[in-house]
Parts: sequence; structure tokens; C-alpha cells
Amino acid sequence: MMPTHSQFSPLQRLLHWTMALAILAMLFVGIGMVATVSHAHNTLIALHRPLGIAILLLVLLRIAVRLRRGTPPLPDDMPALQRVVARLSHLVLYALMLAMPLVGWAMLSAAGYPVTMFGAIHLPPIVPHDIALYASLRALHTYLALALFLAVLGHLAAALFHGLIRRDGVFSSMAGGGGRV
Repeated sequence: MMPTHSQFSPLQRLLHWTMALAILAMLFVGIGMVATVSHAHNTLIALHRPLGIAILLLVLLRIAVRLRRGTPPLPDDMPALQRVVARLSHLVLYALMLAMPLVGWAMLSAAGYPVTMFGAIHLPPIVPHDIALYASLRALHTYLALALFLAVLGHLAAALFHGLIRRDGVFSSMAGGGGRV
């Protein structure tokens, strides 16, 4: 049985907010990459690839910490349907945070492009070179990015609902403002 805590640990909060910033940056960088053909395109690609791998590593660490430490319980008076939606939405967020960088990595592998981290450091391909697979993965990456954007908006809306309307301590448990009031 996992221990019960009234708020997330400092490490959990650090991982959450670091990933929130990284994911928002990644979404904007991704939009910039597809919206420009200028010299900035190469700069954005050079930023997008290592940031995606950093997000992958952070989400793996975040999952390990979450499995070890658990999460604060939801308020007792929270309706059952909201509890189910909260759990499912977190599963969707974690699945998308894992899938996006893996699909991006596979997409580049299928195209025959290296995933350049920094300088001469490249990640190995994870799928064979295949242009048809690349095209499918590129479309999937786009759809997953849109899904992640929507999931982030939903997550933000839920956080604001808990922080401003319910005022039940759910938001403050992650924001670091203490436990439930």
C-alpha cells in the first residue's frame, strides 16, 4: 500500500512544473517548425529533438517517483464521475508525454535522420528506414501533438476549477501552497 500525503513532494512539484514549461515550449517550437521555412527552421529542429528526449527522460523519472510516492487523495466530497475523469485524464497525459517523443524518435528513424542531441551525440534509430512508415508516423505525431494540446488545456481548466471554484486544496497540493483547507 502506498503512503498517503496531503500534497505532492518537492521533487514531484519540481518535475511537474519543469515538464509543464518544457511541454509548452515544445508545443510552440513544434508550431514554429511547421509554420516557417526560414533559417529559424533549423534552429527550431535543433531545439525540438533534444527537448523531446529530455521530456521522455523526465516523464520516465516522474512515473517512477509517482509509483514510489503516490499522490495525495482526492477530496472526499468530489463526485465519483469527476474522480474517474481525473484519473483517466492523468493516464492520457502520461501516455501522450511518453508517446510524443517516442513517435518523434521513430519518425526520424524511419526518415533516416539522426536524433541529434548535442554536437556529435546521436541516438540510435528505433525503427528501420521506411518512407511510408515515416509518413504515417509524421501524421501520428501531429495528431498526438493536437491531443496533447487539448489534454493540457483540459488539465489547466481542471486546475483552475479546483483552485478558483472548488477551493478544495487539489491545486495547492501541486502549487506548493499547502494541503487541503
